[in-house]
Amino acid sequence: MPPDHPFPAALDDCMALYRSLLQERRPDEIIVGGASAGGNLAAALVLRARDEGIALPAAVVLLTPGSDLTGSGDTLQTNLGLDPLLRGDGKPAFLLYAAGRDLTDPYISPLFGDFKKGFPPVMLTTGTRDLLLSDTVRLHRALRVAGIPADLHVTDAGGHGGFFGMAPEDEEIAREIRLFVDAYWNAGRTQADTAGRTEESGGNG
Repeated sequence: MPPDHPFPAALDDCMALYRSLLQERRPDEIIVGGASAGGNLAAALVLRARDEGIALPAAVVLLTPGSDLTGSGDTLQTNLGLDPLLRGDGKPAFLLYAAGRDLTDPYISPLFGDFKKGFPPVMLTTGTRDLLLSDTVRLHRALRVAGIPADLHVTDAGGHGGFFGMAPEDEEIAREIRLFVDAYWNAGRTQADTAGRTEESGGNG
């Protein structure tokens, strides 16, 4: 954590782990995800992996991600005092993390990334009282505009982190995540099986 380990230390760690995982698993067997600051890192990881020519995961799950550290999202004002978890201005922490870097750097604020260059399918979640509702909604729109398959799930009256696992809405979101993850893992397995059968047929021919 900053100030001892500001950007890009956390992202470097994520990249190191992802490269290591790719030595053990095919990309279509990997789904990257994260919540809040973790959602920021998950999205930034995929952008950086793409830019470095590294194979991308099958899909991405972003739970109320902090996608814009410039603090320009509308709900940072309109939901101030309504979110039960996030209660104040995060800008000082964002500046500490960025350590003098431009806050619009896509690896710091993934919202500003160029998604037209490619990005896996995404599932995003948020709530109507989430301080980062705007971060999530605008990221969803940016992905859709770029032609990236992206699903957005918004819970009524949900704050940052939903209802802390204590409401039926949390169970619904968990079910949606499982359906999303299973769909892309199954797609990867189907492609691998088809490729394997093709190779076997070719060998027998």
